[in-house]
Amino acid sequence: MRNFDSKKIIDIAIKFYFFSFFLYLFLPLLVVSFAAFNESSIPTVYPWKGFSLHWINEFFHDYKLFQAIINSLIIGIGVVILSIPIGLAGALFLLNVNKKTRDVFYAILVSPILTPGVIIGIATLVMWNNLFEVSGGIILTIVGQTTFISSMAMLLFMSRLQKFDKNLELAALDLGAKPTQLFFKITVPFLKPAIFSATALAFLQSIQNYNTTLFLIGTQSTITIHIGSMVKLGLTPVLNVLALIIILMTIVLSTLYVLKKRKENK
Repeated sequence: MRNFDSKKIIDIAIKFYFFSFFLYLFLPLLVVSFAAFNESSIPTVYPWKGFSLHWINEFFHDYKLFQAIINSLIIGIGVVILSIPIGLAGALFLLNVNKKTRDVFYAILVSPILTPGVIIGIATLVMWNNLFEVSGGIILTIVGQTTFISSMAMLLFMSRLQKFDKNLELAALDLGAKPTQLFFKITVPFLKPAIFSATALAFLQSIQNYNTTLFLIGTQSTITIHIGSMVKLGLTPVLNVLALIIILMTIVLSTLYVLKKRKENK
């Protein structure tokens, strides 16, 4: 009887823990979502002043916000295009040099991750301004973000390449494969999971970056810079609408990914 009671208590405690955990995780998202439909001009659920689609309409007519989103997407895509090849090249280089040289170059290539974003932004702006008189913009932001995001991508590729069987390369070379064939037929397929993860990481890191972007974007704006300016001037539920769209997109993409994985497993 005591064993039964203890097991029942443990089972209830575990269920309560998971319920509390998911409530803590998702309750803020629900609050943010409901605030997008509140008539109130302040982004809040309470006091509820009535259901309204006013802020959704405001969102789709906010030119500055849409321009900031477009700039963020352009920068994110540019960072991915540069960071993935640079990160992959760095990982392949480090795994094919002797240990002493590897330790030195590893410290150099990883250092941008450890450097504060403010320092990277200022240093990039000063260098490009002095050499080419570039005062800021989308291109300079892409270059500045790539300096540390490519290092993150490199670490992902290195963790994947450590599981790579070198005998596959030797076998391919013995069969007459050229270096380019070896890379695209063996290395790249093996790195597909890491390429996908590195691409997602690079894009998301670029979108959410603030410190480096603030010094490099110049007179233009990104979504993080625009939100930062909204915080200073006063937030409106338009920001809640943006959050709601991001939440819905995340749910849809996650669901599609899970369904795809289940289909592949079958």
